[in-house]
Amino acid sequence: MPPSTEQQLAALFRETGSAHHQAFAATKGEDPDWPTWYAEYLSPRLERVFGRPFDVAGLESNLRAADAERRRIAAAEPWAEYYARWFLLRVSR
Repeated sequence: MPPSTEQQLAALFRETGSAHHQAFAATKGEDPDWPTWYAEYLSPRLERVFGRPFDVAGLESNLRAADAERRRIAAAEPWAEYYARWFLLRVSR
């Protein structure tokens, strides 16, 4: 059975987190402007998943919103799964 879109997105977010950590290894992954890096990395990959383009600036804004909401209401949930569901509900349309 192929993975669901939610599972694909969670895997993509985990991949992005790992790539970001490697890119910022000198700072142990610390990057206060991480949403910009994530948005640039994710934009072409999300386009392949959803079959439509994703604006980097809009994606950056959505990443900040997803992060703020997760920290406020669901901090115990794994971040990649939370972001995947958040994006499916709000961004994938």
